[in-house]
Amino acid sequence: MLSRRRFAQAVVAATAGATVVGCSAQLAAAPAAAPATTGGNTSLGPIKQIDAGELSIGYAEAGPAGGPVVVLLHGWPYDIHSYVDVTPRLVAAGYRVIVPFLRGYGPTRFLSKDTFRNGQQSAIAADIVALLDALKIEKAVFGGFDWGARTAVIIAALWPERCKALVSVSGYLVTNRETNKQPLSPAAELGWWYQYYFATERGILGYTKNRHDFNKLIWKIASPKWTFDDATYDRSAACFDNPDHVAIVIHNYRWRLSLAEGDPKLDALEQKLAQGPAVSVPTITIGTDFDGPNTDGKAYRSKFSGKYEHRVLNGIGHNVPQEAPEAFAKAVLDVDRF
Repeated sequence: MLSRRRFAQAVVAATAGATVVGCSAQLAAAPAAAPATTGGNTSLGPIKQIDAGELSIGYAEAGPAGGPVVVLLHGWPYDIHSYVDVTPRLVAAGYRVIVPFLRGYGPTRFLSKDTFRNGQQSAIAADIVALLDALKIEKAVFGGFDWGARTAVIIAALWPERCKALVSVSGYLVTNRETNKQPLSPAAELGWWYQYYFATERGILGYTKNRHDFNKLIWKIASPKWTFDDATYDRSAACFDNPDHVAIVIHNYRWRLSLAEGDPKLDALEQKLAQGPAVSVPTITIGTDFDGPNTDGKAYRSKFSGKYEHRVLNGIGHNVPQEAPEAFAKAVLDVDRF
């Protein structure tokens, strides 16, 4: 097992000399051409910054200050622009919408250079709970996909008092590391090729050097029917140049495969998550072409004990809020009325 010290040394060595470009400027300046496959919005407006837990978190905020709160969480390799067309729809319905950059993305930064660059699931969830505290938000509706869905489900399961309702793409994504030790069918294993790549030192070097093209390939593989243009991708890709991005991504996937240690202070949370806690808050889950045999949601139905609905979006890939913003926004509005 790779120790935290050795992991940190490997990432520092691999990223030494890499050019780091912040994405704040790109967020303020919209690309010249609007993406053809979205509603035409290119910006979420000025990015705010607030200290929360271990981080200074960059986030977009829109809508009335006194409106009911929705927190929208992105995944890898995406950023807050996944919600560029969802947010206006929710604001029009009177919601206050918060869209944060996760650790390792965009302008979000660690407050201390000595903090462990930890990508494990409970650390990311704790970040968002800390953000709620910093913004003095008691309770919110959560929506997410990929890492964002996992984070939202964890908050709903472990901190239900902070979660009014939930929209989760691909359902119940809480990682059980013991289960992850079991092999899948060859065809299923093929889909996770990048996790095995990231398990190698070559993977660190390759992702550091080629993250722009690497992540663009992931976009295409995960959403083969989504005809996004270069401006759409480049707007998000700028946010992968965060100085901690490589460390967080590599650790996230190595931790899932039990190849890297987590933070001992999070052990109690991970022990709870390993038990597969049910989600009791009102929930809508969304299945897409990306989910393969799990598109119908039957595999995780038992994990949701409150009022529940599953929706299937045919012809849509992994980045649901950007590929199908109207359907995603409607799910948020509907689940809040459950």
